[in-house]
Amino acid sequence: MHRRSVRPHLKSPQQIELLRAADRVVAEVLQRLSKEAQPGMSTADLDRIAEALCRERGAVPAFKGYHGYPASLCTSINEEIVHGIPSETRRLQEGDLLSVDFGVVLDGWVGDAAVTIEIGEVSAEAHRLSEVTRGSLARAIEQARPGNRVSDISRAVQQYVEAAGFSVIRDFVGHGIGREMHEDPQIPNFVGSGGPDMRLEVGVVLAIEPMVAAGNPETRVLDDRWTAVTADGSLAAHWEHSLAVTADGPDVLSVC
Repeated sequence: MHRRSVRPHLKSPQQIELLRAADRVVAEVLQRLSKEAQPGMSTADLDRIAEALCRERGAVPAFKGYHGYPASLCTSINEEIVHGIPSETRRLQEGDLLSVDFGVVLDGWVGDAAVTIEIGEVSAEAHRLSEVTRGSLARAIEQARPGNRVSDISRAVQQYVEAAGFSVIRDFVGHGIGREMHEDPQIPNFVGSGGPDMRLEVGVVLAIEPMVAAGNPETRVLDDRWTAVTADGSLAAHWEHSLAVTADGPDVLSVC
């Protein structure tokens, strides 16, 4: 069977700088939320903070209204993997593992990143899960170099995560990004997805986002039709950066 070919949306140096500006807003908001998130705070409180900061910087939330999504943030707690909807009644508790995904549009360009935040003192397993997920992202970013393939990124995540005894979530993947939230190519966090294994070149911009479960990788979606959770109820973590492939290697855009 032939794989579908993809045409990457190559970005000029000037366009990459516009993406960097959008991603810097995302990074600043996530940094603020990492400090603000405390036991007793509702996830809706975090959503309001994120949207206010975003608009103060001249950007608009990228997720709000996207395919009908009702909020600016995705706030996913413990067994929730991604797309958790902020709520006035969902309050953070000591020991929670909170994954926060956020995106903005600034001057027509999309920024996107995610962090996992430890609420107070978390279990040793929760801490290790988050650190392994973050470490897998770092190793994936190192593979985002001209001449490498998407599968090199995927392999870096999968090998690191599975060597640590955790599971890669397979139902959600990273993606290209630019004027649109989701562009080619898709970036699976595992090898053998059957998707196009594009060779990377200068000007490709990617959002790489490992999602990792402490237990099995199977998922299900709650009745709200958004929140994805681990089928076995095990903890999950999510880290994401947007980056550009350059002649000198990966250039991470979503940093302050």
